[in-house]
Amino acid sequence: MKGHVFHGTGQSAWEEVPDPAVKDPTDAIVRVDAVTICGTDLHILKGDVPEVRPGTVLGHEAVGEIVETGRDVRTVRPGDRVLVSCISACGRCPYCRRSMYGQCRGGGGWILGHLVDGTQAEYVRVPYADLSVHPLPGSLASADAVLLADIFPTSYEVGVLNGRVRPGDTVVVVGAGPIGLAAISTARLFSPERIIAVDLAPARLEAARRLGADAVADARENPEGLVADLTDGLGADVVIEAVGVPESFEMCTRMVRPGGHVANVGVHGAPATLHLEDLWIKNITLTTGLVDTYSTPTLLRMATAGRLPTSQLITHTFPLDRMEEAYDVFARAAETGALKVVLHGPRSGTADTAGRR
Repeated sequence: MKGHVFHGTGQSAWEEVPDPAVKDPTDAIVRVDAVTICGTDLHILKGDVPEVRPGTVLGHEAVGEIVETGRDVRTVRPGDRVLVSCISACGRCPYCRRSMYGQCRGGGGWILGHLVDGTQAEYVRVPYADLSVHPLPGSLASADAVLLADIFPTSYEVGVLNGRVRPGDTVVVVGAGPIGLAAISTARLFSPERIIAVDLAPARLEAARRLGADAVADARENPEGLVADLTDGLGADVVIEAVGVPESFEMCTRMVRPGGHVANVGVHGAPATLHLEDLWIKNITLTTGLVDTYSTPTLLRMATAGRLPTSQLITHTFPLDRMEEAYDVFARAAETGALKVVLHGPRSGTADTAGRR
């Protein structure tokens, strides 16, 4: 089979790799029908995630069909259509027992495309299948479902829920990429008074407006002033950092009001300064986190009912064998307008759309 293989900083290729096989009795082998590229994959290629070894197949989000299971798998069987979660969970360790699957100490957590071969391939081995794949209803399209593997649970859990968004809040989302846009969509479920999106790209700010932002601001044009004007100088109740660079993190801490929350979602590859000399007196709550995906079943029900704008985030589609082209389009998002790029396997039934929806 073929997969997208990491070969070191700035180097990757779509190439022949060994077919995956069941290694443990809790494994499942999934034929990949839809997969997407995450901003974290770009961080890996930049060298920001040194745990990823050269030779690893990248990717941690997919929809596909079970083709084989280990003898201890009970919840799915060959022929089932499933969502492959970005997080694997052993289900037995103290963290899994508290639904903190991202911190699994039993061999799970974020391992796909990180510590073991991932989903950007024709087939993938999924450890701990009973807790790491989710059966899909036939009515949910693969392109919609695949966005529930990572970006929607990440933005919802690490951004909206950790940030404690409540009715009547002012919420600022810094970074209107896929995670930020999903945060805007899921923050709206809690009826905030207003949502303000901050980004550098006009196309992403326009997308933020379509998905429910009440105001937008160019990050170069004093967004802190806009937030102050809209909140009588107090600042935002919740600020969600969805970029992962020091400048955006420090901006978030300047925008939050006394007693407010800063929820960091972005993956940081460089140190950021925490200005405690200014923040210590403000009763700020700062949260970070890796997604646990405990919300995935809920989000799946909402998506099936048409309550999440999943497909609205997809701007480009490709067949799997154009993985390198898809990466190029996604990496040049400022030029291409890419939000979420989805690749389909030959059996998915989705026609090639020449790279653009």
